[in-house]
Amino acid sequence: MSIAVETFGFFMSALGLLMLGVTLPNSYWRVSTVHGNVITTNTIFENLWYSCATDSLGVSNCWEFPSMLALSGYVQGCRALMITAILLGFLGLFLGMVGLRCTSVGNIDPSTKAKMLAVAGALHILAGACGMVAISWYAVNITTDFFNPLYVGTKYELGPALYLGWSASLLSILGGICLFSTCCCAAKEDPATRAGLSYKPSTVVIPRATSDESNISFGKYGKNAYV
Repeated sequence: MSIAVETFGFFMSALGLLMLGVTLPNSYWRVSTVHGNVITTNTIFENLWYSCATDSLGVSNCWEFPSMLALSGYVQGCRALMITAILLGFLGLFLGMVGLRCTSVGNIDPSTKAKMLAVAGALHILAGACGMVAISWYAVNITTDFFNPLYVGTKYELGPALYLGWSASLLSILGGICLFSTCCCAAKEDPATRAGLSYKPSTVVIPRATSDESNISFGKYGKNAYV
C-alpha cells in the first residue's frame, strides 16, 4: 500500500511541477477590468515579464518591462520565488525517481532510497510553498489596488494563471507529503530487509534419567527380569 501511495505522490508532484512551469510564462496573471472605469475597447493583461494590450479587432501588442530594477518589489520577489520553486521541483523530481522502491538504479540499499525519498518530499513541499507565496503575494497586490478608492491607475482582476498556480502549488505540497510520509516505513516493509533477519531454530531439551531412577527400576524387576 505504501508503494502505491509514494508512486501516487511522485506523479502528483510531477504534475504540480509541470503546472508551475506552465504558470510562470502565462500571460494572464492579471487582466484589466472596466469596473468603476470608463468603458474602453482595450484589454490589458500582464505577467511577471511583460504587458500586453488587445484592441477591439483582437490584435495584441506586447512589450517587455524595460528595467528589472524599476519594477515593483513584489514583482521581483515573485519572479525569484517562482524560479526557486521550479528549481526545487526539478531536484525533487530527480531524487524521487531514484528513491522510489519500484525503480532500480545501481546498488542502492533500501535505507538510502528511503532517505532520498524523504529529501525529495521535503523539496516538493518547499517548491509548493514558494509557489503558493508568490501567487498569493501577487494576488494580494491586485486586490489591494482594486478595492482602494483612492487608486487612480488601471485596476486589474485576478487572471487565470493565478488559479493555475494555486492548484499547482497545492499538488506539489500534497505530493511531497505523500513522499515524505511513506519514507519512514520503506525500510521496514522491504522484502530484502525481512529476508536478512537471522532465524534461530527452537531447541527441545530432553531430561536424562538420573542414576537413582535407574537403580529403582532395577530393584523393582530384579536381576532375573533381564534375561
